[in-house]
Amino acid sequence: MICAMPADVSATPGPVPPLPRRVRVGYGLGSLCTGTFATVPGLILLYYLTDVLAVPAAVAGLAVFLPKAWDVLVNPFVGALSDRSRLRGGPRRPFLLLGACTLPPLFALVFAAPALRGAAAAGYVAVLFLLAATAYAVFQVPYVTMPAEMTEDPAERGRVLGWRVGFLGVAILLSGALAPAIAHAGGDGPAGYRLMGVAVAVLLAVGMFGAWFTTRWAPVAARGEAEPSLRAQLAAARSNRPFLFLAGMWTLQALAVGVMLAGVQYFATYTLGSPTAVTPLFAGLIGPLVLVTPLWTRLARRSGARTAQWGASLLFTGGALLLALTPVAGPAVGYGAVAVIGVAYAGLQLLPLTMLADTLAADAVRTGRQRAATFTGLWTAAETLAFALGAGAFALVLAVTGFRSSDAEHRVAQPEAALTGISLGTGLLPAALSAASLWLLHRYREAPSEAVPAVPEQAAPQQEVKARRAD
Repeated sequence: MICAMPADVSATPGPVPPLPRRVRVGYGLGSLCTGTFATVPGLILLYYLTDVLAVPAAVAGLAVFLPKAWDVLVNPFVGALSDRSRLRGGPRRPFLLLGACTLPPLFALVFAAPALRGAAAAGYVAVLFLLAATAYAVFQVPYVTMPAEMTEDPAERGRVLGWRVGFLGVAILLSGALAPAIAHAGGDGPAGYRLMGVAVAVLLAVGMFGAWFTTRWAPVAARGEAEPSLRAQLAAARSNRPFLFLAGMWTLQALAVGVMLAGVQYFATYTLGSPTAVTPLFAGLIGPLVLVTPLWTRLARRSGARTAQWGASLLFTGGALLLALTPVAGPAVGYGAVAVIGVAYAGLQLLPLTMLADTLAADAVRTGRQRAATFTGLWTAAETLAFALGAGAFALVLAVTGFRSSDAEHRVAQPEAALTGISLGTGLLPAALSAASLWLLHRYREAPSEAVPAVPEQAAPQQEVKARRAD
């Protein structure tokens, strides 16, 4: 429980000091984990099951979906546990350390490619992936919460998130481009996937231990309050309509991205005719991330994050529609569509998080309580479930259209319906999901500039809330 400070509405708070540069950069290092774990399994795990371990598409979809769906329960639990934590090292950092010690080895084991095929291989992967997803939740939920607790200055939070998104771009580019390249280097066989698993585990460890170590110098400007149960967490979310619409919008967009990521490797192999084409495709998708993120940041500051989010969402929808035309228009159109999607994706990585941080700050002003971990636990659970559903939805498209699974040594020809399903599943389905998210974005009315008073006046409304409660 937080002890309320004596209210003094006449006091004028001083300027909020900036965070140390090493804290901003160090916090951003954690995105080497979040970007990599969100990318690599979504990009190649389904393909690894269907085209290396000979798992039927429907079974493979369940093996990918069920472990990630588990996060719907574990993420809010981790958020509440972190809120209540009184461990030495702060409420968040011990969880970062625990995740750093467990996720990298578990990830390597997921792609250890045992001498199993079919349903047995699916069971092995599902169990290890469930454990890895749990370890990731232990790290991710406290990590996402930290910017709202490091500083009460929205501009400073924006700078922290800028470093996070910058490292996120590096992580997604490195892992998304190199992981398939390493996996396919040995002829698309099990040995390549084993090596890839170890290489990605090293990248995860660097980001996770780096974030844990450097955030030791981060201040705690606000301390979260735990909700006593999952029901209470959901009730808190229902009481915050801006959060509901924002989380719903991002869930649909994350689902669209998840479907597209699951389909990229199949798109490269069966639409463009080469498994290795996934590397330039992914480079085209993620390459613009670092370059155009500052432009999205500038647009958000000038016009508001909500307006900028409209631009990114519409651009993603148009690029996905263009991608679906690749079989008719040719590979050049496909690569061009991926570049357009890449520009939009940079905005989708930054802007929802910016609006989330501002929405959490607005909730603290409105209620006088710090519930950041509660909301971020629900946010990350919805996001993780969306990415899992993305792989599952694409696997369902494969199963319905008659896709034939195989192992690395025995490739089979695919029916025309399956080839059509791959193209439409990679482009048309994500476009439809992105278009549906626009209605929720329209309903999100609480713009950051309206919700959160500018610093230094920001602290006064918080004191006024406490004063009204005291009266």
